[in-house]
Order: sequence, then C-alpha cells, then structure tokens
Amino acid sequence: MIYGVLIGVILILAGWVYRLHAANRRRSQQLGHIHSKLDRILADDSGTKLLLFTEDPELRLLLTDINRVLELNQRILAERAETEQSIRRMLSNISHDLKTPLTVVLGYLEAMELDPGMPEAERMELMRKVHRKANEVLEMIRQFFDLAKLEAGDQPVPLTRVQMNEVCRRNMLAFYEVLTGKGFEVNLSIPEEPIYAYANENALDRILDNLISNAIRYGGDGNVIGLTLRVEENQVCIDVWDRGKGIGEIHQSRVFERMYTLEDSRNKAYQGSGLGLTITKRLAQQMGGDVRLYSRPSEKTIFTVGLRPFRY
Repeated sequence: MIYGVLIGVILILAGWVYRLHAANRRRSQQLGHIHSKLDRILADDSGTKLLLFTEDPELRLLLTDINRVLELNQRILAERAETEQSIRRMLSNISHDLKTPLTVVLGYLEAMELDPGMPEAERMELMRKVHRKANEVLEMIRQFFDLAKLEAGDQPVPLTRVQMNEVCRRNMLAFYEVLTGKGFEVNLSIPEEPIYAYANENALDRILDNLISNAIRYGGDGNVIGLTLRVEENQVCIDVWDRGKGIGEIHQSRVFERMYTLEDSRNKAYQGSGLGLTITKRLAQQMGGDVRLYSRPSEKTIFTVGLRPFRY
C-alpha cells in the first residue's frame, strides 16, 4: 500500500517536472523567436510590431512593453529625420537670404570702385542702398541669434502683471504712419475695462510687432487690418487679422517652422527672413501661452496669441 502511494507521488512529481521542463523549453523557444524578430525589426528599421501568439501572461506583458518601446523609437527616428530635414532647409534658406543682400552690396561697391567719376548724388544713393542692405543682414543675423537663445533657454523672459489694453494700443499706434501711408483701414476692438495677463511686456511688443508687420506685408490686398483684445475662458487673447490673400491650408501647419516661407516671400514685395513667426511662437510659449492660426484665403487671416490671465 505504502509502495503504491510512493509510486503515485513519484509519478505525479515526474509529470509535474516534465510539464515544467516543457514549459521552460517552450518559453525559451518563444524568447529566442522574440530576439530574432526584434533583431530583424531593428536592423530593417521597418516600424513593424512584434507579434507572438502565447498564453503566457508574463510574455504578453513583455511583448506589450517591447511594442511600446518600438513605437517610441519610431517616433524619435521620425522626429530626428524631420529635424534634420528642417535644419537642411534652414541652412539652405539662410544661405539664400544672406547671399542675396551681400551680393547686392558687393555689386554696389564694385560699381562705385569702377567709376571714380560717378556723380556725388548717385554715389550717395548707392551708399544709402549699401547701408540699407547691410542693416537687413544684421537684422537677419540678430534674429538667428535670438531664436537660438530662445530655444536654448538662454534668454530669460520674466513674467509680471501686464495691462494688455495699453500694450495693444501702443503697438498698433507705432504703425500709424505706415498704415495711413498704405491706405489701410484699421479696425481696433479693445475693451475699456482693463485686462491683465501674466506676461512680459518686451516679449509682447516683439510678438505684436511681428504679427502686425506680417499683416501689413501679406494682407495688403485686403487693405484692412484689425486687432482684437478679448478674454476667452482661461486665456487672454489678442487677434491680429487682415483680409489679404491669406495662407493656404497646406502651409498653415508649417508657418511657425524655422525659416519656412511661402513662395511669395521670395519676391521682393514679400521679403522676409522666415524667422519672425517662429520667434513669435517661442516667445508666447516662454510666457506659458501659444499662437494659433486661422486663415481662409482672401476672406480673413487671424493670428491669435493666447496668454494666461493674471489673477490676484
């Protein structure tokens, strides 16, 4: 009787050991399959998921985590590729935008050097053009450095309570002569009641200068420019708008990229560095806000700056 019980126990233990060994062997095979499959995915950079049919709950968790890491890796690779493409495009545009005015400057200087008998009035006119072009190059370089400092976090933007009504009026008034000279109709909507935001006044001045300048440069066809100050839920919003040719849908998601310019901006009438809107967005983000765009070509284009309201 006792021998029978012992034999039964031994058989049960042997069966259990066999099943455990088989399970371990199956798991080893599955881990080997995971290793080889993962190795191929990484080597091919295919972006495919790791698939394995198994009832092992721990392996399922492992596969889920591995696929999450693969997705993260693909996002990082895509972002890196996009960044590299953006840098190449930026360098190409920088080269173009610096080369053009410098070539003009060299042409003017060469003309003066080759013509010693040039009338003084003509010489002075060329010198004024050289000075203007040199200032364009300096302004472009300044914007490159400003953007680099903003993105590196080396340009602090201290925040305080800012009375937005006066900031908006002052910045629009700064363009009074330009707007009247070009025959623009100006539409201001600024409440009498003071509106306060948590912001930096110098950064706001630069943001509004960029947006109003853009509206004048690109919205001239509509001959109307507007600025609206309003409170929207948990934001203080400034809308700078125009009724010009607008921005097509395919460009709207990219206008805030470094050095991204519309084709028209390569024409003299629309010349720009392609950095103004990027700097505008970075400054708004430094203040805890953002800039968004709405555009329906030839009807209305609105750049909206959203900032945190100042709460006592």
